[in-house]
Amino acid sequence: MPDAGAASAGSVCASAADFPPCQVRDLERFGYREAWDLQLDLVRERKAGRICDQLIFVEHPPTITLGRNADSAHVLEAPTRLRDLGIAVEETDRGGDVTYHGPGQVVAYPIMDLRAWRRDVGAYLRALEDVIMAALMDFGVRSRRIDGMTGVWVGGEKIAAMGVHLSRWVTSHGLALNVSTDLDHFALIVPCGLAKPVTSLQRVLGRVPGRGAVIEALSRNFGSVFGRAMTGAARN
Repeated sequence: MPDAGAASAGSVCASAADFPPCQVRDLERFGYREAWDLQLDLVRERKAGRICDQLIFVEHPPTITLGRNADSAHVLEAPTRLRDLGIAVEETDRGGDVTYHGPGQVVAYPIMDLRAWRRDVGAYLRALEDVIMAALMDFGVRSRRIDGMTGVWVGGEKIAAMGVHLSRWVTSHGLALNVSTDLDHFALIVPCGLAKPVTSLQRVLGRVPGRGAVIEALSRNFGSVFGRAMTGAARN
């Protein structure tokens, strides 16, 4: 497991640019619970002003997560069956209902102090959607919002899910973009409480874009949308 401790983050937060810095790190394959513990550490450090904003990328092993508003009936398989399939189930403090994480999905966790941006949760969610849609456009994929729903859609299929948590205006959790995810696993749940199909970049493009290219597109567009100077992008 990589050493992803919060203490290492502060050393690369200096920026000569006109925009506040945001450190990018790709932790590659990382357990869901371990990633949550890391986020809690980073949130504490960000609140104390010891680190700058962070954008953490991970790929989780197969995991179903239940947000604060989750309906347990939206998990469609019994716990024993999920264990047999090697799929963990985690309750979490993010907003939203039930979702799935797994290999082939790029998950991004911004640890960001919104007091230095906008103290507006709705605006933050819409901005994350803007980041995803701009990144998809870099691959020639046109996507959209659907009124009253959170996330990003290609046609009538959901390609990216979102769920966030704020503590004293510092964000955690974030977004999950299906790149080459096993979409059959979404049949184990009612994704985000919506009986709607999901898709992936692989399905839309007919090929699998490189993970590094997807992370670069998300990072660059995150900096553009939020007015941040993105630094690092190092792998631990």
